[in-house]
Amino acid sequence: MTSATGPASAHDRRSASDATGVLVLAACAAWSLITAAVHGGRPEGVLLAVLAVAAGYAVGRICGELLPVAVPGAGAFAGLGLAVAAPHMNPGSQVTSPLGQTGATAALLALSAGAACCAAWAARPPGLRLALRLLAAGIAVTAAVLGSTSGFVACLGVLLCSLAADRMRRRAVGLGGLALAVALVTGATWATAENALPDGLASSLEGQLTPHRVLLWHDALDMAAREPGLGVGPGRFAELSPTATQSLPPDGKPHSAPFQQAAEQGILGVVLLAAVFGWVLYALWRSPRPTPLVLTAGAALTALAAIASVGNALSFTTVTAGAGLLAGLATARPAPPAPTVPTSTG
Repeated sequence: MTSATGPASAHDRRSASDATGVLVLAACAAWSLITAAVHGGRPEGVLLAVLAVAAGYAVGRICGELLPVAVPGAGAFAGLGLAVAAPHMNPGSQVTSPLGQTGATAALLALSAGAACCAAWAARPPGLRLALRLLAAGIAVTAAVLGSTSGFVACLGVLLCSLAADRMRRRAVGLGGLALAVALVTGATWATAENALPDGLASSLEGQLTPHRVLLWHDALDMAAREPGLGVGPGRFAELSPTATQSLPPDGKPHSAPFQQAAEQGILGVVLLAAVFGWVLYALWRSPRPTPLVLTAGAALTALAAIASVGNALSFTTVTAGAGLLAGLATARPAPPAPTVPTSTG
């Protein structure tokens, strides 16, 4: 049931979420330039990520209205292909290593599974809907074959959340649960880096994360403690981290998006990163799309946020653009139904 003011109020809500997104992304870009100007950093990576998210979101909004099934389905295949063809998947490479590009592979697989499930909710024929869900299951199996444990867990979680989303009537509750999940993962990474966990649990987590990654986190927290206001400057972690300089080969990343923001852009950088995720959830809450589709996209983006909190997935343009694309698809205005032509009975 809709009221006479329904379309106007829906337009106002969408305008509010779009304006919020513009302000948040502009603030991220501006703050990276400010911190770079103070410490002589390199803001290009942040600016490219902001541009990729914005471009992907705009494309998703347009294509989600015109081709709500075909575009996310094609995006699922594209993301799967990029993950399978990743350079680090060559024979003899350390596929199971949590460092390097493995986080990006897990993120691409999670976004691909989310796109397939979103396409399934947008599809009307039961056979097509089943085929798209089987595609999502196949992406999870592919993650297991590639040795990406985090990718397999993320894809399976997205698929299960998508199936359970049909029973969720209030999307605000579901989105709130997703936000809480990201907060818990981020809190666990901070506790691990600060040695605030019990010895047994800390040893278990450090074994999964590798001691090298935890040392990178220690370096990031030390930088954040020295420069809490502006950070050391975007792109300067590799110069100032003793652990990163001793890495072979060095990649210059702390392998945690929150810790990288804290080290390079200070506390406000972490706040802006959280604001981007909050804006995405806000846009999904205001989305005119059905609740199951919205929660499916939210689950995939939450999986990405969790992966990014313990890896460098957001350093890859394909991942940030894919995240923006999925968010745009999930917030696009549904196409109006085709007008029916009256038939004469005479």
